[in-house]
Amino acid sequence: MPDVTTPTVPETPAAPAAPEAPPAPPSPPKKKPQKNGRKKVKNIIIAGVAIGVLAVGGYFLQKFLNSTDNSQSEIYAMPAQMGSIQSKVSGSGSAKSKESAAITLSSSGTVEEVFVNSGDIVTEGQPLYTIFSQAAQDKVTEAQKQVDKLNSEMQKLSESVGKLSVQAPFSGKLISVDESWKNLAQGDKVASGSAIGTLANDKRLKLSLYFSYAYEDQISVGQTVSVSIPAVMGIYDGRVDEIHKVSYISPEGAVHFQVIISFSNPGTLTAGMAASAVLTARDGSDIYPYQNGETEYYEVRDLTVEVGGPLIYKNLYQYANISAGETLVTLGTEDLDDQIQAKQNEIDTAMENLKTATEGLENFNAVAPISGTITSCTLTPGAEVKENDTVIIIANNTTMLVTITVDDRNIGFIKPGDMVELNGGQYVGTVTSIDTNKAEQSSGMTSYPVTLTVENMDGSLYDGMWMDYSFVTSQSEDCILVPTGAVRYFSDMEGNRKSVVFVQRDSRPDDVPELELPTTEPGQKADFPSEEEGYYPVIVETGISDTQNVEIVSGVELDDMVFVNYVITTDSYGYGVW
Repeated sequence: MPDVTTPTVPETPAAPAAPEAPPAPPSPPKKKPQKNGRKKVKNIIIAGVAIGVLAVGGYFLQKFLNSTDNSQSEIYAMPAQMGSIQSKVSGSGSAKSKESAAITLSSSGTVEEVFVNSGDIVTEGQPLYTIFSQAAQDKVTEAQKQVDKLNSEMQKLSESVGKLSVQAPFSGKLISVDESWKNLAQGDKVASGSAIGTLANDKRLKLSLYFSYAYEDQISVGQTVSVSIPAVMGIYDGRVDEIHKVSYISPEGAVHFQVIISFSNPGTLTAGMAASAVLTARDGSDIYPYQNGETEYYEVRDLTVEVGGPLIYKNLYQYANISAGETLVTLGTEDLDDQIQAKQNEIDTAMENLKTATEGLENFNAVAPISGTITSCTLTPGAEVKENDTVIIIANNTTMLVTITVDDRNIGFIKPGDMVELNGGQYVGTVTSIDTNKAEQSSGMTSYPVTLTVENMDGSLYDGMWMDYSFVTSQSEDCILVPTGAVRYFSDMEGNRKSVVFVQRDSRPDDVPELELPTTEPGQKADFPSEEEGYYPVIVETGISDTQNVEIVSGVELDDMVFVNYVITTDSYGYGVW
């Protein structure tokens, strides 16, 4: 540092001696000239100091304006080393109890007993309290009645499925077909209760005759009868089917009882034919009816559609011979299916209401639904409680769930069963699920919620606690590593961005790449070394990295000394610099 000399302040010259004169009376001291002299000296001193300050300031100003970076700096370099490296993804998520249960009342009531308090640890099935509620009892009763009613209706609908097909109840003949069926085509709607026609059992005929009570003990059910049909001059074997002790009085004043006789039809007989019958008494004599009768069909049935639907098939021809069980009409199930589905929906709702009512009743004599710690209990004996009051909350925090979010760049690196570090390894979570159905889009990236299970036996985790997580996405073993700061990025002469490391060499290699290295202003120093310092750029291929190191796949060998940065040790004035 140049010396700076402070100018010397000149001394005040002495006044010349006055000639001798006779003594005179003393006069007051002349203060004014003395004051002016001192002031002059002071001003000269101030002026000298100012000149010195200006000289020093000017020097430093000139130094500042014309300075160059003369700082003393040293290259900080490290050898490329062999090691292992991991690439990790990190973030944070919130913890919550894996299992919790809240008991909410479905009706009002009165608290009778309370067996637990907040903070108690309970096991599943342990009694918690008893509450009396007539309203809850009534809800269960009404809900059960509704379920029973709907189930009965569903049973009828289910049975109706079998009634969509109408079969002949017995063998016989269709003696009539309703006019409405003549123009019905397939697919046409048929209403429930629609008449089909009349089926008669003409395979057997019957005859109703009246006999005198004088033969009351001579005629019995099952007794053989000889039936005669004058129109065809035929005699047929019959039998007594029924005896009715009625009082039919003839014009002659005799009282008679009714006998129903049946006989087989050979196929040439029909109803309405005059007929008579002869029975045999025990003594062998003939027993005749009061008068002849007319033949009747053994059975006649009017057929109807019990369940409506679209027509699929019909077999209806008047006077057609029909066998027992033969299908006459078939209808589709579409209408019935709709009814069954609607009824099932009603049953489902009613069952849910019954379940809710039953659970509500259970909540008035509750046991712990899960094992855990009671985090809230609002009950006191004798207190009145209202519908929808939440009276007990239990949390099982021995196992916690932590939900984290992983983007689509890294979701492929984890799967169910993998371990994830939490809070720097203080806890370990196991991946239990990856919910791809709840993916979210943001800034062109897709993120997925991932659930971790964490054991919490010591209870140190609690609901809502935020936790940091990290997991390895890739790993390299026995690879070349250099510090992160050693890798620079420059463009080659074609504008391609390259990863570059400056490596120390004894002489200039033949394969130094041509790069567009940034220029610096005069007097400024680049942040990378020059060839004069013995370092040369090498294009490298990098692998994975962490916060400290970068994997070098190619371009740098083990123990190559690589430039990291400059370390400034002193400034141009000799002062130490951090």
